[in-house]
Amino acid sequence: MINNISPVHYEKGSRVHSGENDCIGVLLIKKGELRIYILSEEGKEVTLYRLRDNEICILSASCILDNITFDVHVDAEVDSDVLLIDSYYYQQLCRQNIYAENFTDKLVIDSFSDVMWAMEQILFMSFDKRLAIFLLDEITRNQSESIELTHEQIAKYIGSAREVVSRMLKYFAQEGIVELSRGGVKVIDKKKLKQLIL
Repeated sequence: MINNISPVHYEKGSRVHSGENDCIGVLLIKKGELRIYILSEEGKEVTLYRLRDNEICILSASCILDNITFDVHVDAEVDSDVLLIDSYYYQQLCRQNIYAENFTDKLVIDSFSDVMWAMEQILFMSFDKRLAIFLLDEITRNQSESIELTHEQIAKYIGSAREVVSRMLKYFAQEGIVELSRGGVKVIDKKKLKQLIL
């Protein structure tokens, strides 16, 4: 395996993987953050999930995965250092080693679970709840009440339009739940935010 791994650096905003014709291999994230998303014909993006330090992106090797029939795209959200395992080698490894195959199946199931959660939110949950869940997840993930994301970025992450996000954040600010600043949001009343989810 060591002979089939390459260290790769991706600059913030760069495309890591784009659709079924781009089968780069399995990505082990040493440091950074990758966003996995789908893209409509009209160009609308829906974020499926994000991966951070010490996590593995298996869908970047979708060509070796049977029954994966949708195109996913992967972008670097921040400067990211990854270890790239060659897709052909990884496919051979899984064919020869039941433990590698089981490990891969678990990664795919975990990814599918994340995808279903994203779809469930978009299809069945009111927008204020979706935004509240996103903000709570972000402050937990970053261990900070401040979220350094633009309204455009938040819209990408939760599969909505920037205008809708801006309108709802303005409402949250009027209710004393958040404070808005240029390029960021600060949660000032976590309790009120949690009540929106109930």
